[in-house]
Amino acid sequence: MAYLPSLRPISQAATNHTMRIIPKSLLCIAIGLTLVSCSNTKQEKTLDLYNWEEYMPQKILDGFEKETGISVNYIKFESNEDMYDNLKTADSANPYDIAVPSSYFVDKMAKEGLLQELDKSKLSNFKNLEASFTNTEFDPENKYSVPYVWGSTGLIINGAAIDPQTVNSWEDLWRPEYKNQVMLVNDMRDVFGMSLLTLGYSVNSRNPDEIKAAYAKLTTLIPNIESFNENDVPLTSYLATSDATLGMTYNGKTLIANNEGVSTLLYKYPTEGAILWMDNLVIPKDAKNVDAAHQFINYLLLPENAKIISEEIGYAAPNKAALELMQYQLKNNPIIYPSQEAVEQGDFLANVGDEALKVYEQYWEQLKNSL
Repeated sequence: MAYLPSLRPISQAATNHTMRIIPKSLLCIAIGLTLVSCSNTKQEKTLDLYNWEEYMPQKILDGFEKETGISVNYIKFESNEDMYDNLKTADSANPYDIAVPSSYFVDKMAKEGLLQELDKSKLSNFKNLEASFTNTEFDPENKYSVPYVWGSTGLIINGAAIDPQTVNSWEDLWRPEYKNQVMLVNDMRDVFGMSLLTLGYSVNSRNPDEIKAAYAKLTTLIPNIESFNENDVPLTSYLATSDATLGMTYNGKTLIANNEGVSTLLYKYPTEGAILWMDNLVIPKDAKNVDAAHQFINYLLLPENAKIISEEIGYAAPNKAALELMQYQLKNNPIIYPSQEAVEQGDFLANVGDEALKVYEQYWEQLKNSL
């Protein structure tokens, strides 16, 4: 049964006391002051949510405001790196109340003092989460983060242009017949992770020589790269204006495109393994509406809300109670909920440390400049 928040009954205490007559003039003043106070309070109740593009259903934002009176100001970022840089420079005069970083940035941000510890007493719905997604290596005991959604980066194939049976691995993207046809996501760790996997290395390699080798292999892919698909551009719009026929993408983007009627797009888990990730809800150190932030996180953990999020944005819910509410077709769709074999073969992105990150960033910049 879905968890439903309890409702506090309206007090009837006034009926037990003798009514006092209040002069009309004072009553008007009191009503006026009350209206001003309520107006001011409503204006102050705004939560600043720093999130990815198209990563929170409007239905959820509207429902939260209706239930709590707190409106949500949705501020968008393009990458974990952009989010991190902006949180580092944000201060008490221009804070964010909630951010949604990937797992490997939660660890980094917590160690650098950019996050507040969560008050679990305000997160009664935390119990709805699947245990395998909590108490993780990047955030033991979930001191700083709550799982939001998880997903994968895998192969995307346009079946109207290419026989899907002929493309099964990351390595296939390097085939010469796909010159100027390969789409990549505009994400450093995903792109390097793909190259590392083709070389037999971990997506979380900290070895400078392995990272360099991955860069060298990516330079040989340049003739095939049509372009990078930005996070805020839907696959349907991108493919309508590009020559890309295959490449890499996020599983949720494929699911949304399929739901929009583009049935020729096929998502595959590569033979070398997909790149797995989880995005999380955190409260930045300078958040001004900490109590409202906890209310919002707890609201998202309600099974019925986690279900809506998974259905609309196309990514898997780490919420076991939400899975019980989902239709069979969704929770058994391998695009959004991969098989156990695909998960075990894949590799979750993790924090590689500042030294290795600098090496990635150096070669990423060189790769982008060479296109």
